[in-house]
Amino acid sequence: MGLFILLIIIEVLTINVIRQHFYDRSWMSYYFIMTVNAVISIWLWVLWIKIISFGGIYDQPGNISAITSFYGMMSGVVLPRTIMIVFHYSGILIRRRSEGGHSRRLTNTGMIIAAVIFLVIAEGALFGRFNFRTENLEVKIPGLKKDLDGLRIVQISDIHITSFYHHNDKLEEVMKKVNELNPDILVNTGDFITIGWREFGRADTILSLAGARYGKFAIMGNHDIGTYHPYFTKAEEENNAMIINRLISLSGYKVLNDEFTMVDIGDSKIAMIGVKTEGSFTHLIHGDLKRATERIYGADLKILLAHDPNQWDKDVTGKTDIDLTLSGHTHGMQIGILSKRIKWSPAVFFYPRWNGLYKEGDQYLVVNRGLGVLGMPFRIWMPPEITVITLRNDPD
Repeated sequence: MGLFILLIIIEVLTINVIRQHFYDRSWMSYYFIMTVNAVISIWLWVLWIKIISFGGIYDQPGNISAITSFYGMMSGVVLPRTIMIVFHYSGILIRRRSEGGHSRRLTNTGMIIAAVIFLVIAEGALFGRFNFRTENLEVKIPGLKKDLDGLRIVQISDIHITSFYHHNDKLEEVMKKVNELNPDILVNTGDFITIGWREFGRADTILSLAGARYGKFAIMGNHDIGTYHPYFTKAEEENNAMIINRLISLSGYKVLNDEFTMVDIGDSKIAMIGVKTEGSFTHLIHGDLKRATERIYGADLKILLAHDPNQWDKDVTGKTDIDLTLSGHTHGMQIGILSKRIKWSPAVFFYPRWNGLYKEGDQYLVVNRGLGVLGMPFRIWMPPEITVITLRNDPD
């Protein structure tokens, strides 16, 4: 009810700002802006009504997609309107004792800021989140056997399948792109869903389109467990995890739940290790790495799939002989700056290793920005990522 009242107040004040600023100056501008505002308002209220009137099971794809879209409207519409209102009424307060009316300069400033925020978020929602980028990395491992020199590992992560609700063609595009990269090994480092298993739908038929020469391997991210479902009991969370395991398997992946599997390549053996992740931000529960690795013998290379990159510093580097760890989870916070000279995201405040390649001694970590979106349905200068990792022998 509180949110409903807040939205009504902002709606009324927005209309009043437009009327006071344009009505006596330009009737064409006034009616044009009022029409645009009305269309946006209708879109916002349709989403609101759709969410509050939803009577189905909570984790159905349409409901999760509507909730995500509403959060996007809150950031892309309600926030800019609030900024515009604050600037406009601040001008009224400043001029009240002198000339009266409002400060056109302040109102114009508020409107410009609001328009910029709206346009940036709209671009991130309509285009930025589907601007898939292929990142090529080379990892040099001392003493890497000849059979493994040049091995291509393609990593995807954090699909959050409802990110592609009504956009299955975009997800198919990614799977086709993966095949074009000719992976020897394909890995997915978790968070196939956001809330519950029903989101998965028939996405297994799309995810199964991507293949790899020596196999596909995946782990469970914390969202896959069902932690964020508001109505799940502990037993239902466990059931959710079992169903997601099955759906991921139907997509062609070998799911690694605190365990390993051996991959034979020529005369060489790779131990593919996977640990699941549970809990919620910022209280994640990492899988049992000791259990996952305790019976590995004769591996020429050890690769770990760990959803949370913070686990690398906590459990891996300097504590194990794992050569390469692959993670996701951060999304690069879906906003930041990525260029040749500047690489920054607010994710750095929570994940010191939030994207790209990191090295400590002879151990490597790769953090993937993910394919989907979470919370807000946009990516602002933080494009979704397909990572291609090429292994090379380091003779030094």
